[in-house]
Amino acid sequence: MTITAAHVAGYRTGTWKLDPAHSEIAFSVRHLAISKVKGVFEQFDVTVVAPEDPADATVEATIEIASVNTKQAQRDQHLRTSDFFAADEHPQMRFRSTALHAEEDGDFVLDGELTLRGVTRPVSLKGEFGGIVTDGYGQTKAGVEAKTKIDRHDFGVSWNAAIEAGGMTLGDEVTITFDLQFVLS
Repeated sequence: MTITAAHVAGYRTGTWKLDPAHSEIAFSVRHLAISKVKGVFEQFDVTVVAPEDPADATVEATIEIASVNTKQAQRDQHLRTSDFFAADEHPQMRFRSTALHAEEDGDFVLDGELTLRGVTRPVSLKGEFGGIVTDGYGQTKAGVEAKTKIDRHDFGVSWNAAIEAGGMTLGDEVTITFDLQFVLS
């Protein structure tokens, strides 16, 4: 369904810049087939350009790979190597939107292209628009939550190790979650 200003209460045109103090990009992947390893990227930037027609909005995100943090330094260092993110060769993960539409349940889907390790693939983020408010400092802010799942092998992230009890150390599917707040500039 085409998204309209009616789908976004208080819709405002303009350029929305990330409020990093109130934003997070996180990921999780199955570990040892019994639990999940979770982490965040601590350095990233996201900009939303909202024109008159919300369906024409654009989103661009840049995530600094070296800022990965899983609360375990040795694992984080391994994630930066060519076994996983190859941070030296590909220091950034990028997302560029290609389409935005509304779902019947009121959520939105943001289609786009994700580039990781030099590989670009289409992805769709399903999300929820949190709203638009004016904070105590007079700034107009907006909040969104969105999530996507990718197969890490599609991006050349294929390291794994067999576990003694059978199976593999890591699952193939990675969930990426965006909890973002923006300021209208």
